[in-house]
Amino acid sequence: MDESMGHPSKDEVRGKLALIATQKLSANPELYKVVDFLNKSLRDYHVMFGLSKKDDRMTISIYEVE
Repeated sequence: MDESMGHPSKDEVRGKLALIATQKLSANPELYKVVDFLNKSLRDYHVMFGLSKKDDRMTISIYEVE
């Protein structure tokens, strides 16, 4: 897992990703920990969380892993 970005490595992604939802928030470094926790905890439920940062905003994304 690339913990700095909250995204699983290419080896961890199998199949297609379908975007379920996104939410833009004020930037907060703790969100990386939240996304990492969610990905580790919900791995068996076919969901994956992503986090991106642009300027002072962050976007959390939820994907269904098919």
